Amino acid sequence: MFQPSNQVPGQPTPLSVQDPAALMQVDKKETSVVVQDEVKTGGFSQAESIIYYTKKLQDDLQMMGMKIKQHEDNIKLLKSQKHKLDDSILDLQVILGKYHTSTTPKIEDDGHSCRKSEEETTEKILQHEKSAAGILWQLKTRHGTQAALLSPIKDVVGIVGMLGKVEDDNLSRIFSEYLGIETMLAIVCKTYEGVKALEVYENEGCIKKSAGLHGLGSSIGRTLDSRFQVICLENLRPYAGASVPNDPQMRLDIIKPRLANGECPPGFLGYAVNMINVDSANLYCLTATGHGLRATLFYSLFGHLQVYKTRADMVPALPCISDGAISLDGGMIRSTGVFSLGNREDVDVRFPILSATSGLPENYFESERQINELKRKKDKLQEDMKSEQSLLDNAKFNFDRKKQDFLKFLADSSSYVTQHQLYAPQGRMTPR
Repeated sequence: MFQPSNQVPGQPTPLSVQDPAALMQVDKKETSVVVQDEVKTGGFSQAESIIYYTKKLQDDLQMMGMKIKQHEDNIKLLKSQKHKLDDSILDLQVILGKYHTSTTPKIEDDGHSCRKSEEETTEKILQHEKSAAGILWQLKTRHGTQAALLSPIKDVVGIVGMLGKVEDDNLSRIFSEYLGIETMLAIVCKTYEGVKALEVYENEGCIKKSAGLHGLGSSIGRTLDSRFQVICLENLRPYAGASVPNDPQMRLDIIKPRLANGECPPGFLGYAVNMINVDSANLYCLTATGHGLRATLFYSLFGHLQVYKTRADMVPALPCISDGAISLDGGMIRSTGVFSLGNREDVDVRFPILSATSGLPENYFESERQINELKRKKDKLQEDMKSEQSLLDNAKFNFDRKKQDFLKFLADSSSYVTQHQLYAPQGRMTPR
């Protein structure tokens, strides 16, 4: 039988926040005692008891709901922290060349033995002897530093294929294939004035063969007849964001792709624009607006091109790919919905490969230590997420059980009220 209480009707009993499982236990005697006796017990009336326990159960459900939200917010915060650690680890790995997973082992460089050395790239350019790039490099070979003083080419920064280096031969192949031979041989100028100096026209619009690069070609016995590509840095739309903080290569701080679950796609290695290493001589080659080669030239060539380990890794990442993607095993997506299939195309002019010594940052070992520390923090976060998820699952289970008991209590109370109305004395009026 229900015992009277000192608790004022309508006020819920204060609950202490302890273990969620203990907090959310339901006392079935408590929810059913009010329907066992229709006689007034000397404390609350039966109707008052129903109102009291209805309010109490509602308060319990509200508290349990708040506990669920607290666990969900904790998980959301932990996931956000994990994503930041993932991004930091990936940025450091790109800087250290950790994306190197070439099928061809990297050869330790003794200064001369890299398979795709700068000298070999130069030789391949010179083999295109009637191209604009070939003529330009012939002039550099014959006249050395004096070539840069020649009026038609004094604004030229260089040739695309010689303005960056990569970590290994596999990246060199896939990047050069993606850009194509015409772009790899493109001449890069700082300003539009430099572009105009390369080619001069007669009044009728015909090319003046004795001026510009055509005239320089004739002076060394090279005729330039075919079209050639020229890239003007000041006319390119530069990357609008910032660079990675404290990165000597000034890599672009581009947001990592995310799947629907908030995770970075498996196999994602980074953005192609950040995998190009710019020589120190060209690193501070800036436009009038203060943008370097990475934020202008290479960003215009690669954009947000993503790099993955394998073709298989690119498949689940398709919803995240906007500007195309490539994989180290030859997969290539040119743009959203446009795939390049078939055998690899062998482009002879490729980006030179970094030597082992030149590619090793001064703070290499410090960066390695930072990566290991970040990985330890990530492992700890993952353990915290598992624990928090377990608490959340338990809280939801108990909430659902309490909700079912509450619904049953309401049904039992409704039955009592119906019976009370049926057996109430006829003609009895409720006081106004």
